[in-house]
Amino acid sequence: MEKKHFTLEEDGGLILDGISSDILHTYEHIPAEIFADSDDACAAVADEIVKAVKEKKDGLFRLGLSTGKTPLSLYRELVARHKAGKISFAGVEVYSIDEYYPIAPTAAQSRNRRIREELLDQVDIRKENIHIPDGSIAKEEMAAWCADYDQKARHLDLLVIGVGEKGQIGFNEAGSSPSSRTRNVLLSYSSRKRQAKNFNGDMKATPTSAITIGISTMLSARRIILMAWGEDKAQAVYDFVEAAYNLNCPASLLQRHDNISVYVDSNSASLLTRITAPWCVGPCTWSPKYVRKAVIWLCQKVGKPILKLTQKDYLENSLEELLDKFGPYDKINIKVFNDLQHTISGWPGGKPNADDSTRPVPSKPFPKRIIIFSPHPDDDVISMGGTFIRLVEQGHDVHVAYETSGNVAVHDDVVYQHIDAARELGYGDRREEVRKIIESKKPGEPEPRALLDLKGAIRRSEARGAVRSFGLNEDTNAHFLNLPFYETGGIKKGERTQKDIDIIIDLLQQVKPQQIYVAGDLADPHGTHRVCTEAVLEALRQLEGEAWLADCHCWLYRGAWMEWELGRVDMAVPLSPDELIKKRHAIYRHLSQKDIMPFPGDDPREFWQRAEERTQNTARLYNELGMAEYQAIEVFVKLF
Repeated sequence: MEKKHFTLEEDGGLILDGISSDILHTYEHIPAEIFADSDDACAAVADEIVKAVKEKKDGLFRLGLSTGKTPLSLYRELVARHKAGKISFAGVEVYSIDEYYPIAPTAAQSRNRRIREELLDQVDIRKENIHIPDGSIAKEEMAAWCADYDQKARHLDLLVIGVGEKGQIGFNEAGSSPSSRTRNVLLSYSSRKRQAKNFNGDMKATPTSAITIGISTMLSARRIILMAWGEDKAQAVYDFVEAAYNLNCPASLLQRHDNISVYVDSNSASLLTRITAPWCVGPCTWSPKYVRKAVIWLCQKVGKPILKLTQKDYLENSLEELLDKFGPYDKINIKVFNDLQHTISGWPGGKPNADDSTRPVPSKPFPKRIIIFSPHPDDDVISMGGTFIRLVEQGHDVHVAYETSGNVAVHDDVVYQHIDAARELGYGDRREEVRKIIESKKPGEPEPRALLDLKGAIRRSEARGAVRSFGLNEDTNAHFLNLPFYETGGIKKGERTQKDIDIIIDLLQQVKPQQIYVAGDLADPHGTHRVCTEAVLEALRQLEGEAWLADCHCWLYRGAWMEWELGRVDMAVPLSPDELIKKRHAIYRHLSQKDIMPFPGDDPREFWQRAEERTQNTARLYNELGMAEYQAIEVFVKLF
């Protein structure tokens, strides 16, 4: 059976058998329940909801639910259980916790339209038992309406809340008071910028305020469950689970509740102490990579390179078990130093006629057939551009597959500029036609297909220019897959289907690669990078048994924001100053993504700046551990 959401299995870790709950949650102010992925976590939350509803003897079961992307898997799980006859909502009263303001309840972006479509319209809940903030209430009626809603929403039997990337709960953001109640809140610029992705990046169409129940209202619930999925929530999870009570992290204000739990997937839990330093909690299973993880952690904690660690360093930092199993300390130091050093290779496709016994990639066959899968038309050069260039220059048959068009990430002004250039070059004047198409756009609705086609063409031309800049044949070796799940015309994408898988299978069968590179971003389970990666992995699963797969290896790279922890790394490709400049020039070819990107996120830097800082920081970490000093390093994890 296909595993819906991809996660990297941990190689070693805390031994859970026999460990008491008190010890397991030693560092946690709110006990965290960690699951392999969001589907498993949502199944557990659904178990609790079903059990609680069935145990309610008197009156309606009062259930509070958040909106947004986090609870979507939970909604689907509850609908499936209802259709299977495992739960009835006839005795349930639902309270939704937030809504944009102003917004019509029928608007495509309405947070509560989503909860109706995904859950409430598909179960047997009575209409009079549905309570949803009214985004169309008149301003003069707002105060009275919020006071009334707050009174009704107090003392819920169970409140299930998704947590945002900054620890937001509902629209309670940094600075929210622990005594706050249901109210209309102004959205900060940074908050509106985050929310603008739901309105096709149009800040003018993005509401300036929202209605949300308050922290005090939440604390009045008899039981609270917080949920968070994906590594982009990892810092927030750490902040409200382990860090101190802090007004800058609203979810941490719920630490004072005496019946609260956190349900997280393995990626959002990645910064918790029992994941980052499980030896501080209890006995561990030790694999070679886990030993490396522990030693690197110790180096960073005491500020020493590997070969300068002492026995005292190990003993004073809860690593006596490691000494007992693998000591003495200097033996561990040397083993880990050699292990990490052997990840470094200037030959990502394998060095011909070389002893490859300690190299990450076999020397044969040479040259290799290689496919780099890029979710968007620039992820290839942003994330692994130096390695890409190295593979081409070392003579491999490299193909790049752009999985989506990336068309929604092109500003209208860029389209005008290209049409102007065509006119000035004498290829025809279609400015008026394009102007009418752009002006026909409706705020918050999918863009016209004709406009998306123009934007897709712009991004294809940029991708072709980027790979041409370092010698790849853009006509034969650049493949634009345009996976159907992406082509909705809006930010909300469709579900991945077999049609997407079949397109990838066709390319794999055509090339029969010996190396595959795939984006290993593990953030939003419903995000484009995750969907693209899972599509490739499912295609490979369906191809099991193909003869060419026996000699094929799959490598995972990361995006522009995050990097693999060094304990996981299997290959590190060092870049010289000149190679870093070549990579930068390839990124420059993606002109539509410079300066005026519609969805830049909270980081104002351009992609090339983020990418260079990330790879230079990796080189610095290697150097601090005692390795050679390089200009930059791109790192990869071997999946198989």
